[in-house]
Amino acid sequence: MIARCPAMSLEGLRGAVVEVETHVASGLPAFVLIGLPDTALDEAKDRVRAALQSSGCRVPAKRVTTNMSPASLRKHGSGFDVAIAVSILVAAGTIHHAAPARTMHVGELGLDGSIRAVPGVLPIALAATRAGFERIVVPAASAAEAEAVEGIEVIAVRNLRELALRYGANVEDLAEEAVEAAPPLRVPEQVRVQAAESRPEPDLSDVIGNEDAVQALQIAAVGGHHLLMVGPPGAGKTMLAERLPGILPDLDLDAAIETAAIRSLRGVSACRAVSTRPPFEAPHHSSSAVALLGGGSGNIRPGAISLAHRGVLFLDEAPEFPRAVLDALRQPLESGSVTIHRAYGVAEFPARCQLVLAANPCPCGADEQQCSCPPNARRRYVSRISGPLRDRIDLQLRVAPPSAAQRALQAKGVGRAPTSAEVRARVQDARARSAARLAGTPWRLNAEVDGTWLRRDLASRPLEVRRDLDRAFERGLLTMRGITRALRVAWSLADLEGADAITANHIRQALAYRQVNL
Repeated sequence: MIARCPAMSLEGLRGAVVEVETHVASGLPAFVLIGLPDTALDEAKDRVRAALQSSGCRVPAKRVTTNMSPASLRKHGSGFDVAIAVSILVAAGTIHHAAPARTMHVGELGLDGSIRAVPGVLPIALAATRAGFERIVVPAASAAEAEAVEGIEVIAVRNLRELALRYGANVEDLAEEAVEAAPPLRVPEQVRVQAAESRPEPDLSDVIGNEDAVQALQIAAVGGHHLLMVGPPGAGKTMLAERLPGILPDLDLDAAIETAAIRSLRGVSACRAVSTRPPFEAPHHSSSAVALLGGGSGNIRPGAISLAHRGVLFLDEAPEFPRAVLDALRQPLESGSVTIHRAYGVAEFPARCQLVLAANPCPCGADEQQCSCPPNARRRYVSRISGPLRDRIDLQLRVAPPSAAQRALQAKGVGRAPTSAEVRARVQDARARSAARLAGTPWRLNAEVDGTWLRRDLASRPLEVRRDLDRAFERGLLTMRGITRALRVAWSLADLEGADAITANHIRQALAYRQVNL
């Protein structure tokens, strides 16, 4: 007979249903695996055979052929092990063929029959739900991750024998010497650490001085804008960037599950609960384009820009990144997604994050009074952040170190910056006004609004509102993209102030953030 058991193949966050078919026929004992498997999956033959024997299940002493359909789809990883083993049990008659119907299977088999966690359980559960499956079998260590998905029953199993008994295998069909149940699987160390490291976010009130930078953070948080800060070492650029996630509102459930699904592809499990806080990624300046954007020679994995989806991607010492790596961010910043093409397929990852760049004004890092670098060296250093990339950054400002007077006042509790909780409340109110204004459109944040829509709205405003924009465009200080981004910032300023419409003052402030001499 031919037994069938469903599994899932992931390309990015998209899943394709794979039907695992097993045929048992007379002939010399052999186990053949076909269907375009990669090396890790081709080794499943030995893992499955050993797991079946360790679980006390009868391995057919015949020719066993397992096909993964569609055969033209490349399959990778060890997450097909459980589906292969179940299909063999059905073909051998150990369990009934109707038992695994409408049930998705995912997990890697150990040689002792244990079922181990694999990356991507959460996106597999999401894809299974969309495909209409009613149940999903997952490793016990990944149960909490799969249970974050509504509309599908999660069956958590620790070993293959437990799953066979759940499917109604007759006890006499299992060898008596097999253990009754394998010991519970240990949660991987990295997952436990991730769950334990729920440290409080740094507070904005720690910032000394830099009122302009604190205001720019609030504007960036309201509209989801990108930010560039230039200043000498010790000015507080990193400190400010690390406090941006703390003033962002919590993610809604759909966005939280989407960000958790991306992290699941990297093997970071949502061990206990899906976090609703925006993610924060700060890769080192030695990172490659693949590390930032995603890719890989085999299984295509998301990069830092996708891990920061709905959160903040912070690039400290931005001019130290290779220029080609920084310029590779230009298209994802516009589209909000990363599409990676390989000869065997295409993977797409969401990448709608806020980019925060921090840079020194010159190679030596000293302030203007102590800098000994020639002017051309300073210009060359800052120009490593190319003009097209800077044109995509809405807010650009200089950050200066706090003065002695500001430090003294801070020590006395005078002139302290607002707390993150206070600013987050203002940001939530401003975003609520943005959402109400953009109701009925596909956008929710000002940074997402289409330029045509903004310019059409601007045409209905009085002439004095758009005069500064027209003048800057005529002088070549703004591109058409720059006009769009200035209007987005102007609307964020209006929402932060509670205004119903943008004014000439909002336009001037938005232009000031784009015309800073860095």
